[in-house]
Formats: sequence, C-alpha cells, structure tokens
Amino acid sequence: MTISEMFAQSGALTMLGMGVVFGFLIILTIVITVAGRVIHALRLDNDVQADNVSQKTAVAGGIDGAVVAAITAAVNTRRRA
Repeated sequence: MTISEMFAQSGALTMLGMGVVFGFLIILTIVITVAGRVIHALRLDNDVQADNVSQKTAVAGGIDGAVVAAITAAVNTRRRA
C-alpha cells in the first residue's frame, strides 16, 4: 500500500466518521424538537403553574401585584428570546 493510497483511505474514513456524527446530530435535533412539541401539546410543562404559584406567594408577602406582573412578563420575554 502506497502513501497516496493510505491518504485516500484515511480521508475516506474521516469523511465517513464526520458524516455519521453529522447524521446523528440531525436525528438528535429532530427527536428533541418533536419531544418538546409533544410535551407542550400534552401540557406536561409546568412553567405556567410555577409562575402562578410564585405570583400568589409574592402578593401574599406584601409585594404589589403590578410589580410581580411586570417581573413575570420580563422573565417570560427573556425566556422566549
């Protein structure tokens, strides 16, 4: 086996390995996206419930409800960005 054949073989093996990793990352991205949509569709995400509980606790602690609403809106806007 000559040096140029070895380089060709190593190049082909490198491209095959990179292709496998790239394919796996694409599949992983698709699975995570689908899982996120399923969880959101089934309403298994508890973000809304956690926001309601913290808002009730803050208002009961003597903080103005308008301040709590503004902070909650800011946090939600930041999470979506």
